Amino acid sequence: VQLVESGGGLVQPGGSLRLSCAASGFTFSTYVMSWYRQAPGKEREWVALITNAVDGSAYANSVKGRLTISRDNAKSTVYLQMNNLKPEDTAVYYCHAGLGGGYWGRGTQVTVSS
Repeated sequence: VQLVESGGGLVQPGGSLRLSCAASGFTFSTYVMSWYRQAPGKEREWVALITNAVDGSAYANSVKGRLTISRDNAKSTVYLQMNNLKPEDTAVYYCHAGLGGGYWGRGTQVTVSS
């Protein structure tokens, strides 16, 4: 099983980034996929998840309206479109497959700073 995140980087406040997570080694289409993040000195927190149901997505209140999760089952990839980024969005962003234990990627750094 492998989850590989990409797309992180340095962006100014108000800017945008699109994170990707390429999955392999399991039946991607049957899994709930999530994004988490961990800021320096803080615990890892849940950001968003997506199922295969119509309108099957949910978001943390802190990102609602600015971040959008999506998935492409044909490519076994989940995305996180991040708009109107704020300095408090600075964190390592992790991809997660499943509910409970599941699988984790190694993360990609997002830094929002002027």
